[in-house]
Parts: sequence; C-alpha cells; structure tokens
Amino acid sequence: MKGIVFTEFLELVEAKFGLEMVDTIISQSELDSGGVYTSIGTYSFSEMRSLLKNLSSNTQISIDNLLLVYAEHFFSVIERSYPDMLAAYKDPIEMLSSIEHHIHVEVRKIYHDAELPTFEVLEKSENSLVMVYRSSRAMHHFGLGLMNKTFEHFNATAEINLEKINEDGTVVKFTIDKT
Repeated sequence: MKGIVFTEFLELVEAKFGLEMVDTIISQSELDSGGVYTSIGTYSFSEMRSLLKNLSSNTQISIDNLLLVYAEHFFSVIERSYPDMLAAYKDPIEMLSSIEHHIHVEVRKIYHDAELPTFEVLEKSENSLVMVYRSSRAMHHFGLGLMNKTFEHFNATAEINLEKINEDGTVVKFTIDKT
C-alpha cells in the first residue's frame, strides 16, 4: 500500500483525535515500519489494518465509519493535488464510471506499483450507476466515502447503496442513484 495512504491517515488521526492518539495506535500496532512512513514508500496493508483496528478500539468508532471519515479527508487531498483530473469531469456519474479506465490509469502513472481495487461498471445511465468493487483489502467504505465526496464536489446528491456480494467485503456492489 502506498505511503501517501498512511501519511494522510496519520494526519487525519492527529487532526481529529490528537497527537497522543497517533502515538497510542502506533505503539499498540506491531509495525515493521515502526510507524514511520513517507508518501512515496510502499508498506504492508497489514500495518493499515492494525492502525485502523487500534484506532477503532480506542475511539469506539467502527472501522467502516473511520474509513468513511478518512475518505472525506483523502478526497480533499485529491482536490488539492489533482485538480486537473477532477476538472476533466462535469458530472459525478461520469467521473465514478471512469475510475477503472481513467482515474486508476493516472494513479498508476504516478505510483507504478499501486495495488488498486477494481471497479466494474454493470449499468450506467445519466442518473444512475451500478458498479462492482473488488479488493482483497475490503476497504469498500473508503470507496463509499470517496463516492459521497464526489457528489458533494459536483454539488449533487445521490443515494448510494452498498451490497456485500462476499461476506468479507472483498466484492461489493454499489448502486448509485442521483437524487
């Protein structure tokens, strides 16, 4: 997993819960990196899983809800760092339907070894989208949060339903209806 995901996560934890919480979750997690990350480095997903688990335990906030909050924070990073990519779209449905064939292609240009989830578009119309998310990391609530922020970015609203196809969350169907 790319280091930017870790550095931004720890920045969010510090902003929301304080530096002491950052220290606490790092010390509670047995991390090969020692909790020292660079944005361009690559680290084991097990470290993120451990940090999330310990943050959840210390805050009594579910991992899914933590991922939603983190996605909101991460979208602001995308807005600051990649405004041209966002400007290429005029509509949230169009943008979300292009994740696999445009956005992830651009991400791989920057981070060659990025391990990204896949998004398969099953149905698309002007006001709706059905996609299947696949990832061994089961961070579907991070994806949901990014989708929510995408609609907010375009000053639009949507009802987004998440249906786990696999119980472990590695395959999830998103049904998105613009409201």
